[in-house]
Amino acid sequence: MSLEDHVGDVIRKAREMANVSAATAAQALGLSVEEFQALEAQGACGRKLDFAMLGRLLGLEGGRLARLAAGWHPAEPDLSQWRQLRQITSRSGMEVHCYLVWDEATRDAALFDTGYDAGAIFRVLAGEGLELRHIFITHSHADHVAALAEVRERFPRAQLHTSAAEALPQHRNRPQDCIPVGNLRVTHRPTPGHAPDGVTYIVGNWPEDAPFVAMVGDAIFAGSMGRAGAQGEVARSKVREQILSLPPETLLCPGHGALTTVAEEKANNPFFG
Repeated sequence: MSLEDHVGDVIRKAREMANVSAATAAQALGLSVEEFQALEAQGACGRKLDFAMLGRLLGLEGGRLARLAAGWHPAEPDLSQWRQLRQITSRSGMEVHCYLVWDEATRDAALFDTGYDAGAIFRVLAGEGLELRHIFITHSHADHVAALAEVRERFPRAQLHTSAAEALPQHRNRPQDCIPVGNLRVTHRPTPGHAPDGVTYIVGNWPEDAPFVAMVGDAIFAGSMGRAGAQGEVARSKVREQILSLPPETLLCPGHGALTTVAEEKANNPFFG
């Protein structure tokens, strides 16, 4: 699967976080504003760029930025380690992922976000003979919860978990929660920045000691991270503390773009050099 962000997207997000104008960044690179805008929009401008200097200006690691521009992509993870995991992708102007996990014996299932298409979720549940017991929301941006009402209508007894401030108390994540899904265990870590209610869910206790799976929402993408603007340093610090501190083999399941791992992002993500 392709990356969510090309190098121009990464530059734009970092520039917004650093409060650097396009004109200032263009001047530093020796580009016209029009050339720089083309770089952000398309990921290329036809000129050799000083990524080390640009990285220093924007708070990015220049070597990683150059690798991203040259076509870096994380290695394809071996999903056979997690046989009870499905990524479900839906589109409505943009492409968004949600995820299902389940216990092999009990067939109890948990859904992480909903995307746009409840029907696709229902088809996987029916095809695998699953009962949806839990719905976990990584953050309440519209693309991640578009089908929530329809899913809850079909499965009214499924327990909702969210860190949204406006949620009813019985649905809010609590610091020490450890939610069983059959033999699987779901814990969470706060990862605000991209969204005030951002949270990462960690699924553990997989059969055959498969590594953790982290449902990261838009906190981090393969080679990038969610747009955070003035909250950029909060977002980055939370990703470092709460996600990149997980074991290197942990599978990262983002809301957009390619699957990745902690090891890949610690070695290659320009925001975390």
